[in-house]
Amino acid sequence: MAVDYAVIIVYLAGMLAMGWWGMRRAKSKSEFLVAGRRLGPWMYSGTMAAIVLGGASTIGGVGLGYQYGLSGAWMVFTIGLGLLALSVFFSARIARLKVYTVSEMLDLRYGGRAGLISGVVMWAYTLMLAVTSTIAYATIFDVLFDMNRTVAIILGGAIVVAYSTLGGMWSITLTDMVQFVVKTIGVLLLLLPIAVIKAGGFSEMKAKLPTEYFDPLGIGGETIFTYVLIYTFGMLIGQDIWQRVFTAKSDRTARWGGTVAGTYCLVYAIAGAVIGTAAKVMYPKLPSADAAFATIVKDELPVGVRGLVLAAALAAVMSTSSGALIACATVANNDIWSRLRGVMSRGGGEEHDEVKGNRAFILIMGVAVIAIAIALNNVVEALTVAYNLLVGGLLVPILGGLLWRRGTAPGALASVAVGGLAVIGLMASYGILANEPVYYGLLSSLVVYVVVSLATKPTDAAVLAAWRERLAGRGGETMETAPEPVTA
Repeated sequence: MAVDYAVIIVYLAGMLAMGWWGMRRAKSKSEFLVAGRRLGPWMYSGTMAAIVLGGASTIGGVGLGYQYGLSGAWMVFTIGLGLLALSVFFSARIARLKVYTVSEMLDLRYGGRAGLISGVVMWAYTLMLAVTSTIAYATIFDVLFDMNRTVAIILGGAIVVAYSTLGGMWSITLTDMVQFVVKTIGVLLLLLPIAVIKAGGFSEMKAKLPTEYFDPLGIGGETIFTYVLIYTFGMLIGQDIWQRVFTAKSDRTARWGGTVAGTYCLVYAIAGAVIGTAAKVMYPKLPSADAAFATIVKDELPVGVRGLVLAAALAAVMSTSSGALIACATVANNDIWSRLRGVMSRGGGEEHDEVKGNRAFILIMGVAVIAIAIALNNVVEALTVAYNLLVGGLLVPILGGLLWRRGTAPGALASVAVGGLAVIGLMASYGILANEPVYYGLLSSLVVYVVVSLATKPTDAAVLAAWRERLAGRGGETMETAPEPVTA
């Protein structure tokens, strides 16, 4: 394992070095939180694919393939569909708003009265998303070093917190590009063909497994529908995803770069399911489906390749973890703390002070994420809570604000409150993993939004006029000059 260890150590050292480099570049709030809004199409595509394809998509995607066969691709596939929908239909408008958070968008659309409560919901979502990614370090480091779970979480979490705190979005962007390349080589170009060959090829896989393993809908229509509802729609409104859209240097970059990233996700989904199906042939009686990835890597890959593929899994986890962490800190500082202090983050104050403030919040949130990850065990439950809150509480007012002129601030506030409380109450009643909480929570949010909006005074014409100006790309934050756009 010495060669494998060396590969991992070099990879982790590289992540820290890029954090140090990013610190030298991130000199303003815009640079620190959204990489100066200067990413070109290739860098944007790579970082967007990296943020959405995390440990759940890699380790969990292979696990679903082990359990259900090719239809196990649906979870990651719906993530790709959501990213495609966001890129094609909404990303250009989102990028033109020149904001830092989803809640700022709601304030612009509804007149400054929807941000705090939506910020709390979004903060809870990003916090739990960061926690689930951090828990996944335990699985990878256990395979690598037979390491204690708590020590593994602290080690992996500390590295992510370090480079994220140092350089903000610039550090995360640079590390995500490396992680994207490592994932592509490790999972798509190495693990996928090796797994299929070790399993005897597709003909042998079909001969040894039940026919339902090759049924595209074998996982079940209701499960697929739930994935669409949670993950496809979740991609449209998550702060971690929007914050990456904000980094695009132009509308075209946001649209086409995101489309490339979404297409990559579809390929990644199928690859994970095929790897899991191959693992089922080789190891038909694993104690847990989620152990399929680690088992096939540990037992079937040659020295050096094994280290690279494990680095790919680590890259997947780190990219999602760092993206969720900076999103969580941005919301906590800009949408919650600034409002509670009575000081709006946009306008006023020196940029360097704002960088220090956001850096401090990343550190604080990072420590909290590590502590919660140590205390929790169930990744699936934590991720389900996060997405149920996001979709049930925020989908309707966000998409309603983008698509329906008649939506009002009272309607948005009522929608967030009723949808969020309904999801929490129904999870307590039906169980965290049940489908009903997100179904009924989303429905109640929609009904309340429409009814309250129609029953209240329309949004002020001046607010709507300012909103249209921002959607058209006029007004808002002035782009800093200095460095040229990053077009890679």
